[in-house]
Amino acid sequence: MSSTNIQVNGGHDHILRPRPRKPQHAQVTELVREHSSTSSNGHLEAVEETASGMTSGRSTPIPENAPASTKALSSARKQVRAEQRRRLFPTIEYASRVSHFDPESDYSDFHGFFNLFWIGLAVMGITTMLRNYKDTGYPLRVQIWTLFTVKLWHLAVADFLMVGSTVVSLPLHKLFRNSRGGLTWKKGGVAIQSIYQVVWLSFWISVPFILNWTWTSQVFLLLHTMVLLMKMHSYAFYNGHLSETEKRLHALDEPHSASKAPAYVYPSVEKPMGELAHKDMEVDSDSEDEGLKQLREDLARELTSPIGNVTYPRNLSWSNYIDYLLCPTLCYELEYPRNVSINWTSLIAKIVATFGCIFLLTVISEEFILPVLQESRIRLDHTASMSETLLILSETISWLLFPFMLIFLLVFLVIFEYVLGAFAEITRFADRHFYSDWWNSTDWMEFSREWNVPVYSFLRRHVYATSKPSIGRNMATIITFLISAVGHEIVMACITKKLRGYGFVCQMLQLPIVMLQRTRWVRAHKTANNVLFWCSMIMGLSLICSLYVLV
Repeated sequence: MSSTNIQVNGGHDHILRPRPRKPQHAQVTELVREHSSTSSNGHLEAVEETASGMTSGRSTPIPENAPASTKALSSARKQVRAEQRRRLFPTIEYASRVSHFDPESDYSDFHGFFNLFWIGLAVMGITTMLRNYKDTGYPLRVQIWTLFTVKLWHLAVADFLMVGSTVVSLPLHKLFRNSRGGLTWKKGGVAIQSIYQVVWLSFWISVPFILNWTWTSQVFLLLHTMVLLMKMHSYAFYNGHLSETEKRLHALDEPHSASKAPAYVYPSVEKPMGELAHKDMEVDSDSEDEGLKQLREDLARELTSPIGNVTYPRNLSWSNYIDYLLCPTLCYELEYPRNVSINWTSLIAKIVATFGCIFLLTVISEEFILPVLQESRIRLDHTASMSETLLILSETISWLLFPFMLIFLLVFLVIFEYVLGAFAEITRFADRHFYSDWWNSTDWMEFSREWNVPVYSFLRRHVYATSKPSIGRNMATIITFLISAVGHEIVMACITKKLRGYGFVCQMLQLPIVMLQRTRWVRAHKTANNVLFWCSMIMGLSLICSLYVLV
C-alpha cells in the first residue's frame, strides 16, 4: 500500500488513507481541492490559507513585502485562470427576449422556410408523376402540355411584330419635337399618340380571337401586350414632357417673349406626385436676375438624368429604346442605375427556376384544378335546382382553395423574382425592387403598393399623379382603381372568352373594404387584418375562377 497521510488534532486517528491520485479532469481537481480545504482543519488549514494568500498559482509564492505591481500581476493571472475554468454544470443565461415568430421580434431571416417550400413542391411533383405513371403509364397528363405547341409559330411571329410595332413611338416623338406648328406634343402630339395606343391595343387583343388560338398562347400575348402598352405610354408621355421643357428653355434665350411660369418636375421616385420647382419665386423682369437664372437652371435640371450622364434629346436613339424595352421597368427614365457586370450564375439559376415554376404551374393545373372544373361542369349540366347548383359551386370553390394558393405563390415567384430578375441581370439593371413584403399586408391598398411595384409605380406616375391636380385625391384614386380593374377584366375575358365582369366587380369592391379596414376600430388589429387579407385573397381566386368557367 502506498504511504499514508494521517493528520488529526495533534495526533493520529489510526485510519490509513491512500494518497489521492491527481484527477484527470481540471474541474474534478478543483472540486477535490475545495473539498480538501473545507474538510481539513488545524495546522493544514492554516498552511493552506497562508499559501493561497502568498502564491500566484500552485507553486509560486509571493512575499508579503512584494511590490504592489507584482501583487497586481499575480491577481490578474488568478482572475484570468478563474475566468477560464469551466463548471461541471454550466449556468444558463436568462434574459427578456421574444421568440422569432413573435410580432415584436426583429428577426426576419426565414430563408429556410423558402427552401422548405420548394422541397415540398418537389415532393408533390415527384409523387404526382409516380401516381400518374402507375395509373396511366405516363408520368404527366397531356391536356395542357399539348396546348403549348399549338400554333407556336403564329405566336412567335405575332409577338415579334407586336414588339416591333411599338417603335413607332420614337419617330413620332421626333416629329413632335421638331414641329413648330400644330404637331407639337402639347397641341397635337398627345392626341395622335393616344389614338395610336388605342388602335394598337385593340388590334393586338383581337389577333388571338381572329386566329383562334389556345388560351395559353392568348394569355402570353395579352400579358406581353399590356406590358408594352405601359412601356410605350411612359416613353411617349415622358419624352413629350421633356420636349416641351426643352422648348421653354430655348425660349428663355429671349426672355421678353418667353413664359416665366415655374418649371414642372415630372413625377419620379423621389417626388412621386411631381411638383413646380421654386413656385414661390417670381420672375417678372426680363433682365438677367436671380429668378430668371433659377428658372433656366430648373428647366435644364429637368432635361438631365438623375445620375447626370444623359441629357435630353441625346436619349432619342434606337439603342436607348431597345434597352428600355428589355429593362424590367414600366416607367421610362433617361438613365437607370446599372451593375458593373452580369452575374452569370444568378442568371442561369433564374432561367432554370422560371421553367421549373412553369412546370409546377402546369402540373398543379392538370392534377388539381382542371379535373375539378371538368367534373363540376358535368354535374352542373345535369342539375336544375338552384340549391344543388349553389352546393356544387361551393364544393368547387373549396376544392380549389389550396391549388390556387400554390398557383398564386408560383405566379408571383416566376414573374417578380425570376423573369424580372433574369432581365435585370441581362441589362445589368441595378434596381431589383420589384415587390415588397406584401405577405404582411393588412388592407388591399397596401397590397396594391407592395405586390407589383412596377405596375404600381406606373399607375401612380401616369394616372394618379397626373389626374390628382385636376380632379382631386379621391377621384384620382377611383380612376386608378377603375383602370386597373378594366385591365384585369380584359385579361380574364381573353382567357375564358367570356365577358362577365366578376373580376371588375371584385376589384372595385376593394375600395369600400379598404375604407372599413382603415377605421379606428379595425386598423389596430393588424394580425386579424392580415388573416382577413389572406382568406379573401385565396377564396377570391377560387371564386372568380369558378364563376368564369362554370357560370
